[in-house]
Amino acid sequence: MEDLPKRKISTALWRGAWGYCPQCNEGRLFSAYLKAYEHCSHCDLHLAGHKADDAPPYFTMFIVGHIIVPLAVVIEHAYVPPIYIHVIFFSVLTIVLSLIILPIVKGAVIAMQWALRMHGFAASPTDAHKSETDI
Repeated sequence: MEDLPKRKISTALWRGAWGYCPQCNEGRLFSAYLKAYEHCSHCDLHLAGHKADDAPPYFTMFIVGHIIVPLAVVIEHAYVPPIYIHVIFFSVLTIVLSLIILPIVKGAVIAMQWALRMHGFAASPTDAHKSETDI
């Protein structure tokens, strides 16, 4: 595994967050809202081996919480709205932000796994080709 070329993590994260294949940046990562394709349509990267599991929801809750809580505190101190306004506004905002951020985070997690060669992303046909041409 040491002779395989390094994969750039920042590039992979960027591609995955935008919903593109972390390897080629041409094929789409998701076939539905959070369902990853089995293979990339462009470079044939096997995507079904990813194990994102609970990481995307955890990171999404972390991000959304760090947006909502300071915003709620600022609005409470600045305007002192009634509690029902807080409940309605921040419930809706939390749900909307979570639905927007979750696929972004899941794409980044899958891309991070690819970049670090985790969970079935150890080697790909393009890695074998690159190592042959480097010799």
